[in-house]
Amino acid sequence: MNMIIEYENLYKVNQPYLGKFKKSFDEVLRSGWFILGEKVRQFETAFAAYNNVKYCSGVASGLDALTLSLTALNIEKGSEVIVPSNTYIASILSILHSGHIPVLVEPDLQTYNIDPQKIESAITSRTKAIMVVHLYGKPCEMDPITETCRKHNLLLIEDCAQAHGAEYKGRRVGGFGDLAGFSFYPTKNLGCLGDGGAVVTNDQNLDERVKKLRNYGSFKKYYNEYPGINSRLDEIQAAFLLTKLESLDKINDHKRELAKIYLSNLKEDFILPVIHMDYFDVYHIFNVRHKKRDVLREYLKKNNILTEIHYPVPPHKQKALSFLSEGSFPVSEEIHSTTLSLPVSAFHTPDEIYKVVEVMNRF
Repeated sequence: MNMIIEYENLYKVNQPYLGKFKKSFDEVLRSGWFILGEKVRQFETAFAAYNNVKYCSGVASGLDALTLSLTALNIEKGSEVIVPSNTYIASILSILHSGHIPVLVEPDLQTYNIDPQKIESAITSRTKAIMVVHLYGKPCEMDPITETCRKHNLLLIEDCAQAHGAEYKGRRVGGFGDLAGFSFYPTKNLGCLGDGGAVVTNDQNLDERVKKLRNYGSFKKYYNEYPGINSRLDEIQAAFLLTKLESLDKINDHKRELAKIYLSNLKEDFILPVIHMDYFDVYHIFNVRHKKRDVLREYLKKNNILTEIHYPVPPHKQKALSFLSEGSFPVSEEIHSTTLSLPVSAFHTPDEIYKVVEVMNRF
């Protein structure tokens, strides 16, 4: 019987770190300090340095990272925030949870990231911020976006949940905006063994505000300056992340090598991720597009190759966001109906990827 090529296997992903994880767990357990302790501080310092920014706040999830970023900006409730129409729902939920109105803008059909040329027409007198999403691990085209923000005096938030280590013109994502949110969900290139997230920024005041907001609005125990929430990166998860952060560049390099196999060998029937010298992709997701996506996926499954769809339903078609359904988003719908995510995890071998290519080229 042929071996199954899994889409993801988190035990295999984390197996190289098990010894260090156990040591880290023992250190935290012996310390007797489990919330906002030394491991969180160490990780915040290391992750800020990795992203070439000054400050980092560990929080409970990627969604919280974005929500706290918007809350910390202290913009007027009910303001409009521009966001790509094909993003994961968390980006939009963060806008809603912080009391604002999401305004969907179509992506570029080549990059799947927000189309900079379509942003300006969506700006109104109520627009206060733009949230860009570096989807699948590809950085957005930041030069025209930051110029639009300067021109219209708009704040900029980066959703870096899928883009740890990605670069635009040699500069790491996370440092372009006023604030940036990261997710450490277990499947991410830098994933923990539970939920976790972080907010990074170069603004000390914003960093202090986020650190208070994540901890009931407090810096000093029992003294609360803001109506904050409880959203703190766990001390144990911070210890695990510190271990994996040392290997993040190697993880990204490995995924980029696997992506090269796809890019160099898949036949022209498949629409592949666009490659450009300005974009340093980290391929959290390697997606192809095909008009017979569902048939292709079933064909691969019958040949023992498992895939995923990121994402089958566009945001404006979600029941939870039915108030957005009046808009027309054909580019987003085209992407969501044709995209397929192929195996490209840290544990996959080149031989496995060549096998996927072989089967796909027979389709």
